[in-house]
Amino acid sequence: MTMIHAEHVGSLLRPSQLLAARQAFAAGKLPHDGLRAAEDRAALANLAMLRDVGMPVFTDGEVRRATWMAGALESLGGVVPVDANTGLGWHRDGAPDADPEDTRFQLVAARDRLFHKVNLTATEAGFMFAHAQGLFKVTMMSASMGAMLWAPGISEQVYPTPGDVISDLAALQATEIGELVSLGVRWVQLDSLSYMSIVDEEFAAGLRSRGVSITDSLARSIEVDNQQVRAARAANPDVTVGLHFCRGNNRSAWAGKGGYEPVAERLFGEVEVDRFLLEFDTDRAGGFEPLRFVPSDRTVVLGLVSSKTPVLESPDDLRRRVDEAARYVPLENLALSPQCGFASTARGNLLTADDQKRKLELVVRVASAIWG
Repeated sequence: MTMIHAEHVGSLLRPSQLLAARQAFAAGKLPHDGLRAAEDRAALANLAMLRDVGMPVFTDGEVRRATWMAGALESLGGVVPVDANTGLGWHRDGAPDADPEDTRFQLVAARDRLFHKVNLTATEAGFMFAHAQGLFKVTMMSASMGAMLWAPGISEQVYPTPGDVISDLAALQATEIGELVSLGVRWVQLDSLSYMSIVDEEFAAGLRSRGVSITDSLARSIEVDNQQVRAARAANPDVTVGLHFCRGNNRSAWAGKGGYEPVAERLFGEVEVDRFLLEFDTDRAGGFEPLRFVPSDRTVVLGLVSSKTPVLESPDDLRRRVDEAARYVPLENLALSPQCGFASTARGNLLTADDQKRKLELVVRVASAIWG
């Protein structure tokens, strides 16, 4: 595959018409076909915008999902809804913390044995095959985050420990990925916050207080992510697999902080993906020094452009930071992107569609100036 030096993580801002259609569907006032038509229109508009800015790899903007995790969570059977008051702990740079109601979204917990009731990613892939007119990727929550599906009082009867949930979810996801690649998908991106709980000392301290070994947690995340990579490669050895790792992205707010050093040697040295998409837009992510552990055959996509704020970064500053990263990874093995999606949850970050487009244009323009 030709080296791709400009990329975007996945989600794009939802138009107001789609948000209204989703509300109407939830209220029983719009049939499923009406919602699907609204999703199709939003996806087509996103593809047109990405072509317009010159982005070399497409997504549909994750417009069929309530959150970036929905490709997994909304596809599962054996689960029940649980409340997720995620506002606590969501922070904004230079502003008050996010309102808990503004950052609330729906989660689920395993009550019975997990199974796939629908295949949302296959629906997304089928649409992209028909309409992308170019290279596209399918994004999905990594099964390494499966512990979030375990809830006390709900899950113990079928899954005694969170690790048991992870095992079943990993097997389901490996099958899903294998089927997608067999259908012709050639680019898969795993999105994981499991590593954030290790690099952020507060999260890590919480794990330790519950008797969780940080070493074992890291090893398990690597094992599960490699299980998914191998499933893709077993279906087609030429498939591109990426791993995206950020510190939370919800209504322009973040959840974690900390540099990559605590996980760098094992994460970069052992996870068998082709591309690491890494957050680097603020000091919360630390410096580039941990990139010294990246093998010579991997690409590091530098998330230097913020999807959280409308302020447009300086092209000169971006080029300078790429040069800094090139001290640890050869320039040809680097690429540029926003640090995360623009709408990890359906309501999206606090910027406009025009702001979003300018950010993506900037990514493409600077990448072209650096790599040609």
